[in-house]
Amino acid sequence: MRILSVHNRYQIRGGEDESREAEERLLQQMGHEVETYEENNDRIADLGAVRTAIKTVWSMEAYKTLRHQLKAQVYDLVHVQNFFPLISPSVHYAAHAEGVPVIQTLRNYRLLCANGFFFRDDRVCEDCLGKFVPWPALLHSCYRGSRAATGVLTTMLTTHRILPTWNEMVDKYITLSEFARDKFIQAGFPAQKIVVKPNFVYPDPNPGEGLGGYALFVGRLSPEKGISTLLTAWQQLGKKVPLKIVGEGPLAPQVAEAVSLDRGIEWLGRRSLPEVYELIGNAAFLVFPTIGYETFGRVAIEAFAKGTPVIASQVGAIAELVESNRNGLHFRPGNPEDLAIKVEWALTHPQEMAQMRLEARSEFETKYTAKENYKRIMEIYATVRT
Repeated sequence: MRILSVHNRYQIRGGEDESREAEERLLQQMGHEVETYEENNDRIADLGAVRTAIKTVWSMEAYKTLRHQLKAQVYDLVHVQNFFPLISPSVHYAAHAEGVPVIQTLRNYRLLCANGFFFRDDRVCEDCLGKFVPWPALLHSCYRGSRAATGVLTTMLTTHRILPTWNEMVDKYITLSEFARDKFIQAGFPAQKIVVKPNFVYPDPNPGEGLGGYALFVGRLSPEKGISTLLTAWQQLGKKVPLKIVGEGPLAPQVAEAVSLDRGIEWLGRRSLPEVYELIGNAAFLVFPTIGYETFGRVAIEAFAKGTPVIASQVGAIAELVESNRNGLHFRPGNPEDLAIKVEWALTHPQEMAQMRLEARSEFETKYTAKENYKRIMEIYATVRT
């Protein structure tokens, strides 16, 4: 099978890039030809604001380039991983014009929410969900804190709802969780076109021993990740269990202050993936304190791969991934008191936590291996091939 993967590369690599690249490598290793059409956000500075705005709504360059590539070579399908901002939805029309089926993975909520994750002013925000014209986003300057930039994004969203791109130019959508699928259906996307395929971990990092005697947080240090909830809970816990924090982000000063006041909290900054796996494998449990809507929660399945239970907020997709009292525990989102209670339970129930380690690893082996992912993506691809 020959697949054309379309994506816009961010200036700062993140989990979306890593998940996409892992999927492409897996397909190649299984004997498929995967070629790419890529734009890079580094071009934005050279293009300037006006040209970038035009390309965001409709990139004629991307349309012509993709049509030329599809004419020059036969592809079984086009897999759009991310088109924002420079590629634009024009690529969907280019593929349609050449009779090539289109699959799009929805790795964030950008088509429903200007900032991509339903979060504003330190709370979940669904003000634009279901609105044909997402005017609240413009009112609050939700994209990068800029009303002008948000105006470009809302123009793109509204334009392609009018056309209607999302109903007619995509043959199949992939979401990473049932929670995300439900949100897109709620917003009016065709339910029959949306299927679920979670992310996966490859290669298998193999289970750890969990003998480090510490709790671990891995993620971006930003408000939606529940950093304040995490730090407040550890203030309440006192010195009952050390906490290691891996990550960087805008709330780094808050984390640094907490470290200066509590010697039981250690901030490790950014670490390589092998180092992160080692930390996860040695942790007693991973804490996932998000207060926003995750589309998935990749670090949770990395914890499962290492056999490490996850104590997670009962919100969004992470509540779907973690089954309380089997492979982890749930606590009320944004509630440090409840988080502290669940941590204390974990510390005083070693036998139950040991069983959760086995269940966490079993969950990975059942759902999140490369083998299972490949099987699922081939099933999805088969539905659109003519």
